[in-house]
Amino acid sequence: MNIQKTLIASMIAVTCMGMAASPASFAQGQGGGAVMSVQRLSSTEVETLRFMREEEKLARDVYITLHNQWGLAVFNNISQSEQKHTDRIKALLQTYGVADPVTNDTVGVFQDSRLLGLYTQLVAQGQKSMLDALYVGAFIEETDISDLQGAIAGTTHADIANTYSNLMKGSRNHLRAFVGLIEGQGIDYAAQALPQAEVDAIANSEAERGNINAGGRGRR
Repeated sequence: MNIQKTLIASMIAVTCMGMAASPASFAQGQGGGAVMSVQRLSSTEVETLRFMREEEKLARDVYITLHNQWGLAVFNNISQSEQKHTDRIKALLQTYGVADPVTNDTVGVFQDSRLLGLYTQLVAQGQKSMLDALYVGAFIEETDISDLQGAIAGTTHADIANTYSNLMKGSRNHLRAFVGLIEGQGIDYAAQALPQAEVDAIANSEAERGNINAGGRGRR
């Protein structure tokens, strides 16, 4: 899967989203220490690592902003999990000597202008109502799962694939939390970025455990 194409499609869809349809689909580094040569990674692997670093930050930043708006515990809990996710990607960037795109960790600041635009759109949508905010959260997690699936398929490095796999466990747990809160209001959740059958299978299964803090079973 081409991560950049997924992002562009997501931004087009988000521009058109509304309550009826709900939201739709998403160094100048200091590598220090003993690092592996970046030449060991393909250009696609490098690009994907850098993108995923900022995409995980995007999720964290949106959730921090929406928690400030609505005070829902689910956003606070999952934003902390997303911090761990983006830190795990940062560790991989350092391991392989890849420049980190996050040179300013301030909420809402992105090197990728497209992610900045997506952040702005998602926050604006999520500030319309608490229900919209929950749909934005579910949209982010569906998009993240889709992008991580593509990222796993695009790497030949076991350590990178393992990290992506663990991040995806967390994203599935986060999606379960958002869908559960939406359906708890008597609404049948409609998938936004993944096939409906895949979302239903995730939502109807138990929370997953792994060697990364998945988090996300936040309460209102």
